[in-house]
Amino acid sequence: MEPAYLVAAVRSPVGKRGGALSGVHPADLAAHVITALLGRAGVDPAAVDDVVLGCVDTLGPQSGDIARTSWLAAGLPEHVPGVTVDRQCGSGQQAVHFAAQAVMSGTADLVVAGGVQSMSQVPIGSAMAPAGPYRGSHGWAARYGEQEVDQFRSADDIAAKWSLTRAELEEWALISHRRAIQAIDEGRFRAETAPLTLSNTMTATATARPGQPATCSADEGPRRDTTAARMAGLTPLRPSGVITAATSSQLADGAAALLVASGRALREHGLRPRAVIRHLSARGGDPVLMLTAPIEATPRALARAGLRVGDIDRFEVNEAFASVVLAWLRETGADPSRVNVNGGAIALGHPLGATGARLLTSLLHELERCGGRYGLLTMCEGGGQANVTIIERA
Repeated sequence: MEPAYLVAAVRSPVGKRGGALSGVHPADLAAHVITALLGRAGVDPAAVDDVVLGCVDTLGPQSGDIARTSWLAAGLPEHVPGVTVDRQCGSGQQAVHFAAQAVMSGTADLVVAGGVQSMSQVPIGSAMAPAGPYRGSHGWAARYGEQEVDQFRSADDIAAKWSLTRAELEEWALISHRRAIQAIDEGRFRAETAPLTLSNTMTATATARPGQPATCSADEGPRRDTTAARMAGLTPLRPSGVITAATSSQLADGAAALLVASGRALREHGLRPRAVIRHLSARGGDPVLMLTAPIEATPRALARAGLRVGDIDRFEVNEAFASVVLAWLRETGADPSRVNVNGGAIALGHPLGATGARLLTSLLHELERCGGRYGLLTMCEGGGQANVTIIERA
């Protein structure tokens, strides 16, 4: 089977909801990272076979196949098609999987894959209003009853099932912020990030000077003033729960894109591979508990790749909630010092459709920074699903 290589990967800064990127049309946001990606790779856009982007809540400015719209908004060749993917929080990661599968099957040689989300312009859950995906389904009710399906309840249920205390969750959240701040201060994200210059009609930032366009060059989520004492004073999101806003991922805006290539494309276009995709898979679990699928998906993926947990140099486990990562750590036995080493979504934010691609972009750059060989990315997803990607640095 033809290997699939990662040639380039780039992301936007992750903006807070209502922050620097809130006024940027999501098609323009994705167009920005696509343009940066192709420029860094040095590849002719006309040679791209397809564009695959993840996006959740594809309404309003995110509707109408935003993958296609973003490519055209970037001023790129009309003959290149695009398709939009929704595997909930794993949409950007699944977009890379589909791109890799096209390359591995021999049906494509160069594919742009990634994701985009503007949670400022399209609030979370917009596509599920007013009835939601399960209400009124007799088949669903017959199988799962009328019990509530809610991610906050799920996060609390996970904490209870694994006997995770609120203090433990808040300790991990504090680690996430500290690691993200250290990464920013040391410039670890600089190589993977494409800063945006914002027009005067877009949201201004603190870096803007009077009469000049604003710029967004750094992630806005990490809180330098976060302390254990401040987190301890927050009210839980559910009356009987332990999850608070501090131990949950932040709503955010962002985009990321990766260039996936075949061996033939490497030769024809003179491209240098930075990593090969060693494994890709998706697995389902309990759709009501919802957020635990990575626990079973990870060892399955490792076994199919012929690897052990100790072989992985860096893990990215999406921090939808602190309880998700801590339960995963307990079950897999992974070394916490190798997990989310530059912070996670609790600090950096979780722009739903973009996060999987953002994490893979960061994972690739982190492997290069630390000299590691293998990296593993997994995410919990709506419907009780999980994707796993294992890459090997070239």
